[in-house]
Amino acid sequence: MTTIIPTSSAEHIVKGLSDYVVILPEENKDGKRYFPDGEIYTRIPKIANLSDDLLIIHSGQPNPNNGLVELEMLLQIADEKDKSIFFTYFPYSMQDNVFQDGETNFAQTLVKKFTDYYGVKKIYTIDAHFWGREWPRKYPIENFSAVPLLKEKAEEKYGDIFYMTPDIGAQRRTGIEGTKKKRLDSYTVEITSTENLAEKINGKVVGVIDDLIETGGTMSRAYDFCKGNGAEKVIALITHGVLPSGISRVKKKYDDLFLTNTINRPEANVDVSTLIEKILNQ
Repeated sequence: MTTIIPTSSAEHIVKGLSDYVVILPEENKDGKRYFPDGEIYTRIPKIANLSDDLLIIHSGQPNPNNGLVELEMLLQIADEKDKSIFFTYFPYSMQDNVFQDGETNFAQTLVKKFTDYYGVKKIYTIDAHFWGREWPRKYPIENFSAVPLLKEKAEEKYGDIFYMTPDIGAQRRTGIEGTKKKRLDSYTVEITSTENLAEKINGKVVGVIDDLIETGGTMSRAYDFCKGNGAEKVIALITHGVLPSGISRVKKKYDDLFLTNTINRPEANVDVSTLIEKILNQ
């Protein structure tokens, strides 16, 4: 039987996995996961008595750097075990390519480190920002989409919905048509679309689907496009709520927000623990 071990950023997820064996890492003598100097502490109790098959669940937010240190500690402690990682949100996933000289594809570096150095047999992700690029095919990565869960919740409330995406990246990841954005300068982005798309959203409840919210700028422009072309209502369907300020911006502007709990945010209203159950029941 697989034993589940969550990092501190994923403990909210395992509350939906009560039918499985879940081991919470122990805190230090002060009852904390960190020392006064900011360094991380973690311990897996009775590691020798656990099953050889471990699934470590981790969310790369809200503390991406400390979270990676905690994750690496758990991987080192479980060195002799058969390990997989389920990233509800993969950290540094937007640094998934070398866009200009002097940069690094750090998302790939992390994947390579986990598989080659720590011997992780499988990496699971949910709507990873890098999904659809060529390089992930070289690694044992399985990506799950939260879009069906988001759609199910939205349709329970609104019935028939026309879905679209706000940029080319979202179209690549989901296969759903949408708008395109062209950056004119550091502050100005132009939104374009086919005439056919503008006609389709007129008078409809429109669901704008994207993998994440940071500043909320892309989603804000998508809302303006939809309302400007006659949408009756515009709702947001988002997998990862990265920044609280962006979530707040979208929540205020849109008629409704459906957000998963891949990152522990109070606005989350769609649970992704069922995606983890899929691999536990394989």
